[in-house]
Amino acid sequence: MSQTIQVQLPDGAIKQVPSGTTAYQIASSISPRLADAVVLARIQPLAAAGTTTTPAEDDAAGSESAMYSAPDAAASRLVDLSAPLTEDVALWLLKESDPETLPVLRHSAAHLMATAVLELFPETKLGHGPSTANGFFYDFYRPTPFTPPDLEAIEKRMAEIAARDEHFVREYRPREEVLKEFNAADDFMKVHFIERFTQPGEPISLYKNGNFVDFCRGPHLPSTKRIKAFKVTNLAGAYWLGDEKNPQLQRLYGTAFFSQKDLDAHFKHLEEIKARDHRVLGKQLDLFSIQEVAGSGLIFWHPKGGIIRKTMEDWMRDECLRRGYSIVFTPHVMRLELWKISGHAGFYSENMYAPMELDDSEYQLKPMNCPGHILIYKDTPKSYRDLPVRLAELGNVYRYERSGTMHGLLRVRGFTQDDAHIFCTPQQIEDEVVACIEFAQSVLNTFGFNDFKVELSTWDPSKPQDYAGSPENWALAVNSLKSALSRKGIAYREIPGEAAFYGPKIDIKLVDVLGRLWQLSTVQFDFNLPARFELEYTGEDGEKHQPVMVHRALFGSVERFFGVLIEHYAGAFPLWLAPVQVALVPISEKHIDYANLVKKKLEDAGFRVELDARNEKMNAKIREFTLQKVPYVLVMGDKEAASEAVSVRTRGKGDGGSMALADFITHATNILNSKTMDL
Repeated sequence: MSQTIQVQLPDGAIKQVPSGTTAYQIASSISPRLADAVVLARIQPLAAAGTTTTPAEDDAAGSESAMYSAPDAAASRLVDLSAPLTEDVALWLLKESDPETLPVLRHSAAHLMATAVLELFPETKLGHGPSTANGFFYDFYRPTPFTPPDLEAIEKRMAEIAARDEHFVREYRPREEVLKEFNAADDFMKVHFIERFTQPGEPISLYKNGNFVDFCRGPHLPSTKRIKAFKVTNLAGAYWLGDEKNPQLQRLYGTAFFSQKDLDAHFKHLEEIKARDHRVLGKQLDLFSIQEVAGSGLIFWHPKGGIIRKTMEDWMRDECLRRGYSIVFTPHVMRLELWKISGHAGFYSENMYAPMELDDSEYQLKPMNCPGHILIYKDTPKSYRDLPVRLAELGNVYRYERSGTMHGLLRVRGFTQDDAHIFCTPQQIEDEVVACIEFAQSVLNTFGFNDFKVELSTWDPSKPQDYAGSPENWALAVNSLKSALSRKGIAYREIPGEAAFYGPKIDIKLVDVLGRLWQLSTVQFDFNLPARFELEYTGEDGEKHQPVMVHRALFGSVERFFGVLIEHYAGAFPLWLAPVQVALVPISEKHIDYANLVKKKLEDAGFRVELDARNEKMNAKIREFTLQKVPYVLVMGDKEAASEAVSVRTRGKGDGGSMALADFITHATNILNSKTMDL
């Protein structure tokens, strides 16, 4: 008699089934429709599953939808529908609509592509083929380069293989036997992966579909027919193991979705991203440049970009002053000894430039502003009555980014950090963190971002060498940040091992108009630097005490924030940020005097105005200002001059007709002052 195991469904129901029963068989026993719909399973040992919802507790329990809703449990794992269940487990059956299944689809599509390549070009050797955030790739070694027609042929063969409905079948074989076969076929990359990622005597996991076999841990979809919508997108080069001394591989990229509709939407999304590329718009709108003669990753702000930067920085400084910060400035270079005391020279050295040997000492370009702010705090004695001390700086910092990693404004070597450091008592820390979170929310909302995600980065206690401070201090710091987030009612995801070396941090990732996440604002707890620099304040008891410290950056980097703004708005900035807010187009030369009068009144009202007095056709001038995404274009002819009016063209709305100049100024001033995104 075969052993019986218990399988618990999400509605709390328990099924008694023979050991070796598959998830697909359980789905079939529930409903044929469910069996046709599911593509993957998630299991979790019952001992780790904990209490589950019962039908009495959940109105939806017992419904078919409850059978395939996925858990959020670290102890669970994804498995093939054909995987035999051999212990008591909680089981979730996953459909195409479950987000967990998309990476598995793409990994299966990578196998589909490798199958097609080997059928068309059997001399090819295989590397690896993982899924990625937006698709998948597979590395191939083949002396002859792939051509565009080859890529078309590969995609066509993939469709043929998908139609064959080849099942993905997992099998285990002895390690030495598999190594012998791959060595005989000169599959040097597969040999490397097996030797690196498996142990002698360990069975090797292989996946087969048709005649294709690959060393793989899975899981996969049931068969190739479930791969319905895919595209081979591009080809790139990659050295084996990232070493230019090794053979050069050909990396084929692709993407896959469960439906053609989703695939089409993906490429439409990519076209929208391309249209918003801040590097292209930066040149088109004359906002900034990167001059290779000066060096990679170094930004030159042009006049129009410069006025936007000034507007951003003026707003930030005014807000800092209003919220009780003091504005400070610190040097760009300081003695290396300072960075040894702070710990940056040890923990952060790979991101710093080499020191400069001067006549009296070695000096270091600053990668951060915090040691400078610490020296300002330390320069005069402090009492508990002085705390908190909040020091803010829009300071230029310099960090070494490897060649090839720079990306426009988003990844640079020199940038301006809107840095602030708050020195306070342990009793004040939570209130200060809460205030920083509120400030960060204000920044995002003011600049037009209303959606964001929050992560709490903590340390990895198993790697104490990567962090400064004791476990007790880390526990205090982490709990303080958690408490602050709880007070604000903010949901967050905890990320172990991603803390700064001196303390845990809250990262606030904004979501732009295309749904992309951007890491900008951060709030960090630091108990290490105050100790390293022996900071003090005199307490109510007359004794010396050590303050704690909060680092916070809300733009993060002015450059990066500006790049995100460009892409979020596609260069069509809200009125208060637009470099040229109002453009003036006189119909002919005889209307220039009136245009100059309009220009003066608008400038007196606080607007940035550009007058095109060239002897060019009116429509050509309007078209140029439209391409420059100017919010308002005012046209003036005889009728407007006679009645002190303007003909208003609003960006995105077109010709709005004539309006009294005074009424336009009132209307535009209200929009300017409210910082609204609409015109």
